[in-house]
Formats: sequence, C-alpha cells, structure tokens
Amino acid sequence: MNQETQLPCQRDQFYRRDRRSVPAARRFAAWSLTCWGLAEWSRADDVSLCVSELATNAVRHGAPPGRGFLLRVRYDGDVVRVEVHDSGDGWPYVGAGADDGEGGRGLFLVDALADKWGVGQRSPGKVVWCEFTRSAVA
Repeated sequence: MNQETQLPCQRDQFYRRDRRSVPAARRFAAWSLTCWGLAEWSRADDVSLCVSELATNAVRHGAPPGRGFLLRVRYDGDVVRVEVHDSGDGWPYVGAGADDGEGGRGLFLVDALADKWGVGQRSPGKVVWCEFTRSAVA
C-alpha cells in the first residue's frame, strides 16, 4: 500500500434495485481494493464474492421497489469491512437454501469466508456487513 494513503479509507456507491447492480458492486469493490494496494491480496476474491452475495440479497429481498442500496467498502490498514445498506424491513438469516439448489446459500458463503459478519439496524432498514482481517490470525 502506498505510504501516502491516509487510513482509514472508505468508498461508498449507491446502486439501483436492479440485477445489473450486483456485478457493478463487485467491480466497485475490486476497484477499491486495487486503489488500496490489495488487488493481489489472497482474500480479494473472498471480498468480491461476499459483495456479490450481499448485493444480491439487497436486490432480491432488501431494497423495496423503486429504491436501491448503498455499498460501503472500508479499509483501516488491518481490516476490510463491507457494508450493504438497504431500506427494507426484512431481516436476513442463514437458511438451508432452496431444494432445487438455486439460492438461499449467500449468507452461508459470507459466514464461511468472512472473519465476522452481522446485521445492524438503521432507519429505515438495515445494514448487513462482513469483515476480513489482513493479519495471519483472524
């Protein structure tokens, strides 16, 4: 990372409730990691996958029609934190997934890949977040 970069670093981007927003959010997160010198970090792909899962949940379940979601990516030198803010009233949970093998496993992946994750309340809606520690010991 460039020594002149001031920490913590945060990037925010708002997206419409549209399935095309998911790959755009993933690209935004990857771009943020690149700007912070983390493109070759061994966990960069995990961050991108978790952004995809959280953005998909926001598009499919969190953001009401006509609304969107905010993606926030933050880096403090030790931890990369991803937050997805939406104004929906639903609350995410780790479910068993659909019988047909499609969907329902996003938070299982986030739980498996991130060091920590959770849900916080905001008005209106919620923020679903996950964190990735850069140190060898999570």
